[in-house]
Amino acid sequence: MKLLLRRDQRQGVLGKVVFTLEVRAEISSDERSRIDKYKLGKEILYMRNKDVPQEEGWKGVGKLLVFHALNLTITVNDLVAGKKVECKDILEMLAAEEQIKDAAVSFGRILEAAAHFGGEEVIPIGADEKQRAA
Repeated sequence: MKLLLRRDQRQGVLGKVVFTLEVRAEISSDERSRIDKYKLGKEILYMRNKDVPQEEGWKGVGKLLVFHALNLTITVNDLVAGKKVECKDILEMLAAEEQIKDAAVSFGRILEAAAHFGGEEVIPIGADEKQRAA
């Protein structure tokens, strides 16, 4: 898997600069088949705001609907298809970029682990590893 990032900026409606980050994962056909086989497409890799409003009644339902409509989440399917993240400043964009990179690396490990079910992996430890390095 390869993670492709593109930073950009544009003028907002009120003249303020809006920073954008476009993210997309390039995956192989084997990785695509693992995503499908293990139903990983809807797994959330990134969520901008994790504090879900906790309120009861109709007011709580309204706040929850607004939260989900305005909050940014990136799933595995979003990453594969490509997603644009708009940020109010550079710091927010860099923080989002870092979290998305970390999530993509972790997801890459998951895909790698999924490739080894039903097989055997040998990991040299200790003296064997030192001999290989020499």
